[in-house]
Amino acid sequence: MKLRTLAIATLCSMLLVGGLNAGETTSAVGRATGGKIPRPKPITPPTAEAIDKSIDHGIDFLIKRQNKDGSWGSARNTKELNINTPVPGGHQGLRAAVTSLCVAALLESGDDRETTQKALTLAEEWMIENVPKVRRGSTGVIYNNWAHAYAIEAFVLMHNRRPDDKDWQEKMKRLIVGQIDRLARYNYIQGGWGYYELQYHMQRPAGVSNSFTTSTCLIALKKAQEIGVEVPEKMISTAVREVKRQRRPDFGYLYSGGFVSRKGHPVNQPGGSLARSQVCNLAMRMFGDETVTDQVMIDWLDRLFARNGWLSVARKRPIPHESYYKVAGYFYYYGHYYAAGCIAELPAEEQPRLKGHLADIIIKLQESTGCWWDYPLYDYHQQYGTALAVRTLVGCRAAKDESTATEASAGQE
Repeated sequence: MKLRTLAIATLCSMLLVGGLNAGETTSAVGRATGGKIPRPKPITPPTAEAIDKSIDHGIDFLIKRQNKDGSWGSARNTKELNINTPVPGGHQGLRAAVTSLCVAALLESGDDRETTQKALTLAEEWMIENVPKVRRGSTGVIYNNWAHAYAIEAFVLMHNRRPDDKDWQEKMKRLIVGQIDRLARYNYIQGGWGYYELQYHMQRPAGVSNSFTTSTCLIALKKAQEIGVEVPEKMISTAVREVKRQRRPDFGYLYSGGFVSRKGHPVNQPGGSLARSQVCNLAMRMFGDETVTDQVMIDWLDRLFARNGWLSVARKRPIPHESYYKVAGYFYYYGHYYAAGCIAELPAEEQPRLKGHLADIIIKLQESTGCWWDYPLYDYHQQYGTALAVRTLVGCRAAKDESTATEASAGQE
């Protein structure tokens, strides 16, 4: 009798523990690894006016911090622990990447103020003159891949800025072709891209690519294709293959190909993939991967919002990967920027709730100066953080035919 009572009590406790908590639902993504998908609690989303005000404040900060030559960022602000950045190539790559992000932020914001347009013109001149000169800093440090990807995005926007100027558009296409050539040169032998290759030091990188760097490059290449620029198919197909090879069944993504045999490492768990899953899901979706369904994207967006603390706790920490799940601070605004891209891929009726959550997170983290930053990186961090945050908020603006939601409700299935 006692054993029977104990068995019944044990069964009941198992059912209670195994049941769904409020704000959690199962889905194909959750069932893939036996987990549950956390759902964010309902919020009152920021108004359109609040979003625009935050964007304007961010743009004002970027204009104030622009270098005299039109670029953004420098190597002049250091700390005791600096990441390995060879001189001068490493910093040329970082400056070009950050400047490209800032140019894109100014263009996407739609800010037509005279001061903004003046800053933009100066920045475009710097881009045209300096971006083609960017190379890798050393055989082992390849930060320039970020510059090539984000420069492509910026040149696409610059191309679209002057629809009636065919000479300008052809010039932008030639610049994009040059950056695609650079990505081809630094394309890893087995496919994809990374930013370190510390083992073989070959002319063409021979190490393992990173899922998120590869996805960043793929998204930029897709945008180039959309304006009629040709991209080598083999470079695309091998990169897509690498991202898929680094994908877990739950649509989390490994940090790099070196973790294929260590998928259970903390950095590869859902809490470590909150940012990576946004960029990787978006890239795979853009290149026709039908397994990245609307529900997969919604699940990972909800995870990002409901479990945002796993990313946020790493913000402003000076040592990369010192936080829980080995998260580094510099993933924060990067991941949220690509979350906005994921939202844009979803049906119109799904977007208001998700945009509300995303805008709410970003606006609350804006500094009094108008900037955002997540990782102290020489004198690049406030500039790239602000550019990414502004671009994220631009993606949170309501579409013209989008009804305004009064409450961002939790997404239950």
